[in-house]
Amino acid sequence: MQLEYFHMIDRIVDLNVDEKKIVVEALVPKESTIFEGHFPGYPLMPGVLLIESMAQASGFLLLGLLKFERMPILAAVKEAKVRGSVFPGDLMSLEATLAHEGSGYAMTEAKIRVGGKLRANSALTFTLIPFPNPDMRGYMDAVAKRVGFPQQAVSP
Repeated sequence: MQLEYFHMIDRIVDLNVDEKKIVVEALVPKESTIFEGHFPGYPLMPGVLLIESMAQASGFLLLGLLKFERMPILAAVKEAKVRGSVFPGDLMSLEATLAHEGSGYAMTEAKIRVGGKLRANSALTFTLIPFPNPDMRGYMDAVAKRVGFPQQAVSP
């Protein structure tokens, strides 16, 4: 995880297209400038970055289901709940499932667990757009490769 660059996902553990589900992992860095202000003497992962982590896990799920033909852009966050703290050094396991897709939108349900315990969950809505340019598509292909995105899930 590289918080300063919003690279929230370290690796894809499982992408199950049939079940419309993904599991990813993210190791919260032990040190980051973000923790200097959140909070001094008691560093913890900001809730908004937990939501971003769930959005990125959901985004990878949608990329796989859409075979990289469209790009998911976060449009709405519903019922986000932070149920416990996530600390530097914690290994987050994120799971996202597709709840609905159609008319240019998709909705997912996402969860974060640390040590098997639920720490956050949310319902997320995404706008599905064509990739805006070849550079963006190339960047997303590189990110997918970095996190171990299954190559059979990417269109040629």
